[in-house]
Amino acid sequence: MENNIEDTNDDVQFNNRIPLEELKNAVQEIKTQLAKIIIGQEEFIELLIVSLLANGHVLIEGVPGIAKTITAKLFARTLKTDFSRIQFTPDLMPSDVLGTSVLNMKTSEFEFKKGPIFSNIVLIDEINRAPAKTQAALFEVMEERQITMDGERYIMEYPFMVLATQNPVEQEGTYALPEAQLDRFLFKIKVDYPKLKEEVIILQSHHARKNAMPKDEIEGVLNAESLKKFRLQVQDILIDEKLFMYIAQIVHNTRNHPHLYLGASPRASLAIMNAAKAFAALEGRDFVTPDDVKKALAPVLRHRIILSPEREMEGMTPEAVIDMIAQSVEIPR
Repeated sequence: MENNIEDTNDDVQFNNRIPLEELKNAVQEIKTQLAKIIIGQEEFIELLIVSLLANGHVLIEGVPGIAKTITAKLFARTLKTDFSRIQFTPDLMPSDVLGTSVLNMKTSEFEFKKGPIFSNIVLIDEINRAPAKTQAALFEVMEERQITMDGERYIMEYPFMVLATQNPVEQEGTYALPEAQLDRFLFKIKVDYPKLKEEVIILQSHHARKNAMPKDEIEGVLNAESLKKFRLQVQDILIDEKLFMYIAQIVHNTRNHPHLYLGASPRASLAIMNAAKAFAALEGRDFVTPDDVKKALAPVLRHRIILSPEREMEGMTPEAVIDMIAQSVEIPR
């Protein structure tokens, strides 16, 4: 009898309501493809995959030369979708991003010429080098997946995802992104220098490749149809009522914390929930745990909160405050 009970418990533990095996295999294949070129950066790659499954945009911050752009480009190559890259510069105009109306001499009518934003995966390089006017051109398309031009509405093709890189704002020739735009990014991923061992492997692999182009070694894994199916599965991941309160309490506490000048919006609560579901799916689980929520906190909140001037002068980081708030909220059992 005891053996039968144990077998039954095992079945309950591992028999998911949602079949996630295909999703897990696709995620592993994406990681395998990127590992051909990218050394280390496991957390960076996992957060890119989570944001893809959660249907969110990503802001990637780090100093120049640490493979922010190449990782984003190669990640886009693993998807069998269209890709475009826009280099933001101080003289870039909104029409250079969205497109512009051009007079057709044959018909004497204006025609809309679509800009590079009309793609599936859009890499915006050095987003904080463009002035506010050009950055504002992204507000509508990032939130509503559409563009309104001359009274006409243009819907973006599925899927649509923005991967934006930025240099730290204290660097020369950069503009801080407005809070309303930052709020539209699901994650802000901070990329750091590689470890010493990783840098040695980077040198060795680069030497071994000689003149081979990295992108030629990456094969497509996911098409739009598969991605849509996986995203629907992620949306169906179970989340307990207690976790709704847990997420809401953490976000609410950012709004009245003495170390913070600006707290997070309800969009942050939704972002944490959606990201936590995707983290659960990556683990092959059809339910969210408090650990999934904790994993989402720093990348979701670090760009949505603003430290008080006193704490900023003391050198305190947003991550330290997020950790402080997370520890002050009781974990649901």
